Amino acid sequence: MKENMRRNRVNGFLDVDGQKIVNELGEEIILTGWGLGNWLLQEGYMWKALGSKRFDRPRRIEAVIEELTGEEYANSFWKAYRQNYITEADIRYMAELGYNSVRIPINARLFMKEGEGIHWVEEGFQLLNQCIGWCETHGIYVFLDLHGAPGGQTGDNIDDSIDDVPRLFTDQDCFDKGIALWKELATRYCDRYIVAGYDLLNEPIRPKRFADDTDFDYLLPRLKEFYEVAIQEIRKIDKKHLISIEGHHWASAKNIFCKKYDDKMIIHFHRYACLPDISCYSEFLTLAKEWDCPLWLGETGENYTEWFTAMYPLAAELGIGYNIWPWKKMDCSNSPCSINKPRNWDAIIDYTKGGIHPGYEVARNILDEFLENIKLENCEHLETVSNAVLRQPGCIIRGTDFDHFPGKGVSYTGLRNETNLERYRYLTGMKIVEQYKDLEKAFGFDCGFKRFVLELEKEEFAVYSLEDVKDTSTLLVHYISEESGVLEVYQNDEILGTYNFAENSGLEVLEPIKLKESEGAKIKLHVVSGVIKIDSLHTN
Repeated sequence: MKENMRRNRVNGFLDVDGQKIVNELGEEIILTGWGLGNWLLQEGYMWKALGSKRFDRPRRIEAVIEELTGEEYANSFWKAYRQNYITEADIRYMAELGYNSVRIPINARLFMKEGEGIHWVEEGFQLLNQCIGWCETHGIYVFLDLHGAPGGQTGDNIDDSIDDVPRLFTDQDCFDKGIALWKELATRYCDRYIVAGYDLLNEPIRPKRFADDTDFDYLLPRLKEFYEVAIQEIRKIDKKHLISIEGHHWASAKNIFCKKYDDKMIIHFHRYACLPDISCYSEFLTLAKEWDCPLWLGETGENYTEWFTAMYPLAAELGIGYNIWPWKKMDCSNSPCSINKPRNWDAIIDYTKGGIHPGYEVARNILDEFLENIKLENCEHLETVSNAVLRQPGCIIRGTDFDHFPGKGVSYTGLRNETNLERYRYLTGMKIVEQYKDLEKAFGFDCGFKRFVLELEKEEFAVYSLEDVKDTSTLLVHYISEESGVLEVYQNDEILGTYNFAENSGLEVLEPIKLKESEGAKIKLHVVSGVIKIDSLHTN
């Protein structure tokens, strides 16, 4: 792991130095970590309820739980849920994996009552205080993320809105409550160095989702006003913390970045479903240079682990910190913690889609098991996920995802004409081949990058970075060769072996290659003769 990503960089209040985030000693820190989605603001898909409108956001999930179990049980369920879902063990484990930061999405309803006037709810602050304390103990910076603002800022399930209208901007009472909440958060946490900063709004103002959907882009001036007023009020109390600003349309549009809102502003953007090469960062790199501000990829993920292996090491090389979504969810393969699905869980989800009520006692028993399953000690720990994020042994690197830096002649040969219509790894001068043209899209965020392989011919090479290699680590090269040839494999310029490959039309695997212990390894594949298509590198 690179020095500027290590947890020993967690030291005092964070600040900005041009396009870098620095600690109290002036050392650059690349923020790495996960978002605690589904803890203080629930999303139905993390409960395996994708597509169920009745179970897609906190207020609707709460209503269904009460319908299934009764008011008394429902009240006790939510207290236990919030105590069990994220505990000190989660934060400790995150630190042990090597991450240095966490993003905590909060729902305004847990901190202030809905309705007339401003009335604080201490339960939310107590939970937040406790988690911030754990983060301080274990050396993890915290970003406070207003994920569900009063009235909703997005106009979708993710903000717990009542009717998919971003009422934070249309209703003055909601606007005022949003400002009041940030003033209260700043008052309570202004002196906490472990709080890295304030993420003022998550994904404000969604795009049109279908033909006759409402277009809320007319509210952009109101979004800009919210940022200006919130920062003005926060700075009356707190002049220390970073301010995270997100654009509209899932934090992917740049229009709102028409000014530098604060001297400690960071430009926060999200990336899902994109081809994981430099093209997905380019427009925001330009923006960061324009305003001389750091970038933060504050939400991303929900993809193949091979996508992680391409996406996040490149972000770090570009000086961009990242926070991946989410830390924990049910029955998954791409979060560090997978919650085991309770027995008869489908009875709960079927009910939300028009199925029969399973019975109060049955529902309570299912949810009791769920409350146990969400504890970290009862989750499946998927180490392959962090191995992918950090490019450590145990990850799979696609052949197309060779190092971008330092560049041509060092990281790759770079002498070919560009060939692939998708423009993946465009301008590298390497031949990217659409080998698997019939590969179907596997899920919503699947960008199709696994269709591609890297073709290397005589005297071409590609280099792949791998971190924290052990003396027990091995490499398996998966390839296709339509003519025979010879491949050399190097680690840090030392040859590991020379391998003959025969003509074939299917996927083959070179014999296991033993790697050498190294904090940082550069694995180089060099073709001596013939033509080979590199599908992937599997490390153990």
